[in-house]
Amino acid sequence: MYKLPSLILALCALTVGAAEKRPITHQDLWLMTRVGAPVVSPDGRQAVFTVTAPAYDAKDQASDLWIVPVDGSAAPRKLTHTKAGEGGVDWSPDSTRMVFTAKREGDEASQLYLLDLKAGGEARRLTDLTLGARSPQWSPDGARILFISDVYPGAVDEAANKQAAKERKDRKYNARAYEGFPIRHWDRWLDEKRARLFVLAVDGDAPTRDLLAGTALVAQAGFGGQVGNSGESFATAWTPDSQGVVFTATTNGHQAAYADVRHDLYVVDLKGGEPRRLNADSDSYDNPVFSPDGKALIASVHLDAPGRVYTLTRLAKFSWPANTEAREVLTGAFDRSAGKPVFSPDSSRLYFTAEDAGLEKIYTVAVAGGPVTLAHDPGTGVVTSLNAGLAGDRFQLVGGWESAVSPPEIYALDPASRSMRPLTTFNRDRAADLDLPPVEHFTFTNSGGRAIHSLVVRPAGFDPARKYPLVALLHGGPHSAWRDAWVLRWNYHLLAGRDYVLLLTNYTGSTGFGEAFAQAIQGDPLRTPGEEINQAVDEAVRRYTFIDGERLAAGGASYGGHLANWLQATTTRYRCLISHAGLVNLDTQWGVSDVIYSRELNNGGPVWEQGSVWREQNPARLAGNHAKGTGWRTPMLITMGEQDFRVPLPNALENWSYHQRLQVPSKLIVFPDENHWILKGENSRYWYGEVHAWLARWLKSAQ
Repeated sequence: MYKLPSLILALCALTVGAAEKRPITHQDLWLMTRVGAPVVSPDGRQAVFTVTAPAYDAKDQASDLWIVPVDGSAAPRKLTHTKAGEGGVDWSPDSTRMVFTAKREGDEASQLYLLDLKAGGEARRLTDLTLGARSPQWSPDGARILFISDVYPGAVDEAANKQAAKERKDRKYNARAYEGFPIRHWDRWLDEKRARLFVLAVDGDAPTRDLLAGTALVAQAGFGGQVGNSGESFATAWTPDSQGVVFTATTNGHQAAYADVRHDLYVVDLKGGEPRRLNADSDSYDNPVFSPDGKALIASVHLDAPGRVYTLTRLAKFSWPANTEAREVLTGAFDRSAGKPVFSPDSSRLYFTAEDAGLEKIYTVAVAGGPVTLAHDPGTGVVTSLNAGLAGDRFQLVGGWESAVSPPEIYALDPASRSMRPLTTFNRDRAADLDLPPVEHFTFTNSGGRAIHSLVVRPAGFDPARKYPLVALLHGGPHSAWRDAWVLRWNYHLLAGRDYVLLLTNYTGSTGFGEAFAQAIQGDPLRTPGEEINQAVDEAVRRYTFIDGERLAAGGASYGGHLANWLQATTTRYRCLISHAGLVNLDTQWGVSDVIYSRELNNGGPVWEQGSVWREQNPARLAGNHAKGTGWRTPMLITMGEQDFRVPLPNALENWSYHQRLQVPSKLIVFPDENHWILKGENSRYWYGEVHAWLARWLKSAQ
């Protein structure tokens, strides 16, 4: 373990003199400045990033671009001062200009803007497209910008797109029609618009051009990009000679109801023509990036594993431009998922982050091959959004760092000395006033012989002579993990307050513990994780004498909500439960969710076959256990966003109906304008208040 920088030590020691500090409030949490991911200039000297000043009323929130020298020689300074937020930043190759997306006054959709740092002045709008522009990327020769925009079916140019938009706006009817899957994603209905790759000349009046227009590839029924929260996108990289674009795309997206959707690597010539597929395998690719010397193409890859719901993210190398079909997996022996890599300036090494037992560390591997080694372990917290730059002649890694007691800031890391120093300190003073005990780690062996990791969070003003109720928090996913990180939606310290000890268990299925550990949940989605939660509670009570083993609660969201409902059906040891966005019926969840095929694989076959998992690990089927005295008796708080399409509203209503029919004390809260997460400030404040009230109601006494 390496020595932490003095600032991190100071932030991690916030509990020293805890009597002089105070518990965190929702206002403290919500109004913390939110620092975005750094984007380092090609010359390695500066990093630009977004800074959001949040507010409870969305119209009062502000977000701007800031810039800071990588060598830390000056404080960060604000670049933009507009009401609309900016995003999608990319630098020009000479590091003098940047392009970004914004929806400014007069824009009907987000457009591309260019800011010239050398000349100064206001940013200049580059696009004026009916359906907007996003994800800009500058060509290596500085002459062009690649970006993503949407097109309506049959629209061959901007005029046709504009006409199609007008026709839809003028329609007298309002309906959605589909002939294939998928139809929804998280909180929005998918529509007929499709993403395309466009290119424009930075200087000149040439019109934007759709690189994929008229190709046989886009005419395929299953063609598409990756569907995300901000729409459909493609992972892209300019070829080193600026004469082509490498991108990832699927051709079987229309099979999502009954097959894994795979993304291949393609290259399209800048002059047009049919894209050429690069990979000759059936693996799935993402995040293409070229080495500085242009001789290697690196991409993230998920190896083809029929019937598997989860595989690690690995890094693959293709020689460029010759022999691209001869692929080498560089992290094949590394039993962790690799984050998006960055190159050393001499193209010899890759650096990336990976989760490991509740932390996120920096690792490195030689581009020529060899073992993955640990490049930096900060000891606490998580390193995110890794980028690279230079400080003088010294190579620097730049990224975010945060922990459960330290809000996210941007740091620079010297790989040679493994020293880390802050480039921003937006939240240092705010955090210094708060009593935030650092997380504690422990591992125990479950009943099946598997090592299970947990985090413990003590309350503010901790008194070792006092007996505290224990609240077990259940993470979502299932392929995610509790980490030593600053969390907004289920903030550890805000939930703990002065009154509760928190237990956060990384049960089977969690990430950061190897591929086999994450895959072991398949065919056993609820029972083993539920048993491990109970065993972790027993272990925590045994280890920590200040925990009151008679006053227990549990709760979680998404998959954590599924587990809360499973605990309701299988144990009465908890005084109360909290389920947010949790499925209660495997059958109905399969039918109404925006994702169905992975659930079929997880549960051992189609729902209509009613295999053992569908019958035996379905909380709804165990509701009758109430009469047997084994379950469905624990008071439950059920919360839900009405716009959630991942775990849709019917599951919450069905859960509520079971509780009411069985006369189990329960409370239902539905947020009409929220999705899978509670994202609006006042809604979040209300939700935390209701959670605290529910815990206090059932855990307030030892009787």
